[in-house]
Amino acid sequence: MESTPPSYKGHRYPVEVISHCVWLYHRFPLSFREVEELMLERGIVVSYETIRRWCAKFGQAYANALRRRQPQSGDKWHLDEVFIKINGDQKYLWRAVDQDGHVLDILVQNRRDKAAARRFFRRLMKKTCAVPRVIVTDKLRSYGAAHREVMPCVEHRQSKYLNNRAENSHQPTRQRERAMKGFRSVGGAQRFLSAFSGISPHFRTRRHLMTAAAHRAEMSVRFAIWDQTTGASDRPTTA
Repeated sequence: MESTPPSYKGHRYPVEVISHCVWLYHRFPLSFREVEELMLERGIVVSYETIRRWCAKFGQAYANALRRRQPQSGDKWHLDEVFIKINGDQKYLWRAVDQDGHVLDILVQNRRDKAAARRFFRRLMKKTCAVPRVIVTDKLRSYGAAHREVMPCVEHRQSKYLNNRAENSHQPTRQRERAMKGFRSVGGAQRFLSAFSGISPHFRTRRHLMTAAAHRAEMSVRFAIWDQTTGASDRPTTA
């Protein structure tokens, strides 16, 4: 699905620089200062604070555009929740992926009770505009209670052995959480992880199942999609 790239009006740096910085920050476990240093090595002087503003402004827009290009989500949803530390307090990151591993949505919440599960279920159906055929969760009772209230006609499978797909999807988030030494606010965690879960998976291929040549070809396609999404391939004139 085609989408219109965001406007870069008023930005003195070209779109190629902006999109590259956003890509570096969301693709690799780098700080804003490390991205600044990498750009300086290439002869581009840009402050880490400017990079932070670019990521805040364009990261979610890029992620949304990439999600719109994905095929329709599958009808089997895997849901899981893990605790994350935010400013020293324990919160919960709820995540849903389909049977192909595509991230459907993430939500940071204070609890993992029935109300939190119900909120996540309703948000998922609203965002995907769909109702799954099957949902797979662990044995947390909140899932069962919310399932009976929100989507009673959907098959619900509960087993700690069937939900590896959702659990494995948390691993890149854990890596970033360690690199960032935790998150400082619920809103900041939600904004970053929402963009991160849309951008990072786009560049994560199943490399172990590909030959080197096939992997390079696949990555070339994904980089071309990234350039189209961000507008870098159009080389627009910036102010």
